[in-house]
Amino acid sequence: QVQLVESGGGLVQAGGSLRLSCAFSGRTFSMYAMSWFRQAPGKEREFVAAISRSGGSTYYADSLKGRFTISRDTAKYTVYLQMNSLKPEDTAVYYCAADLSGSGRYAGGMDYWGKGTLVTVSS
Repeated sequence: QVQLVESGGGLVQAGGSLRLSCAFSGRTFSMYAMSWFRQAPGKEREFVAAISRSGGSTYYADSLKGRFTISRDTAKYTVYLQMNSLKPEDTAVYYCAADLSGSGRYAGGMDYWGKGTLVTVSS
């Protein structure tokens, strides 16, 4: 089975940076597109970023492109989300997810989810 465990969340000041990590437990890491989603209080879960199985392609929510960077380390079975120039509106629970058959851009298509890590951006 696949298990995803996020880490790296916490409190950061506006304008600061934070790197989230997602540890993938399983034997088929390279078969999954990997993604990050987030959910703010009172809001729907939204797509943040995705990375292809080879790591050769990345996708971002339009509003986040340029500030956030997704990457994956095949040897470490780990996915990262580098977040720069953080804003208070980035405050949310961030979830790692794995997609066996799709692009990783749609919440309904994800096969596995982590429990999330809270990111709070203060102003």
